[in-house]
Amino acid sequence: MGHTRTEFFHRTRSVPLAFVAGMIFVSGGCSPESGTGLGGATAAAEHENTENPRDPAGEDMQMGTTDTDKAYVLNHQIEMIDGDLQSLEQYKGNVVLMVNVASQCGYTKQYTELEAIYRAYKDRGFVVIGFPANDFGAQEPGSNEEIAQFCSSKFDVTFPMAAKIHVKGESVAPLYKQLADQAPPIGGEPGWNFTKFLVGKDGRVVNRFDTKISPDDPTVIGAIEQQLDSD
Repeated sequence: MGHTRTEFFHRTRSVPLAFVAGMIFVSGGCSPESGTGLGGATAAAEHENTENPRDPAGEDMQMGTTDTDKAYVLNHQIEMIDGDLQSLEQYKGNVVLMVNVASQCGYTKQYTELEAIYRAYKDRGFVVIGFPANDFGAQEPGSNEEIAQFCSSKFDVTFPMAAKIHVKGESVAPLYKQLADQAPPIGGEPGWNFTKFLVGKDGRVVNRFDTKISPDDPTVIGAIEQQLDSD
């Protein structure tokens, strides 16, 4: 049942990386070390003051659950990139990888691997959810419509995408505040774009993988398969 790890890596090696002419990154790119990227620190400062995406802080409500375990993170309602509101409770029983994403980052190519593992494991109950955020180097400046078009046309993304949010700072979305409040080594704000949080079938966070760890890294695949095989 499902794909074996050997079949998965044979499959993903053949997936071309979708680099496009319009996505040209400045020297230093999207780097957790540099803290700058397309537009650099100046653009980041300008966007910090001018950008005001729909802030889910007042909408991303607790869903009436009596579960007080802070590791349980499906008790939130989120706005999707098409404007629909969805409860994360619908994913209980699935294994979920939550990733803060950006369109103008040196790690944007990870969309290719995210889509590949989603397609490889979705029939076994695996879901990727992308959370666009402009919190690092102003590398997600577009609107929800522009982000959706970019993901579809450049990377053929079919996994669920949330509306643009903040994943750190004073305006952080409640979901990401709860993720940051987890015990070490899972907790803490994302350090950069494409930080990955893995949620088990019971709705509790079980792993964190930082930016530089590719979605198809054996440690990520092993953790996903372990959760999928769990009762």
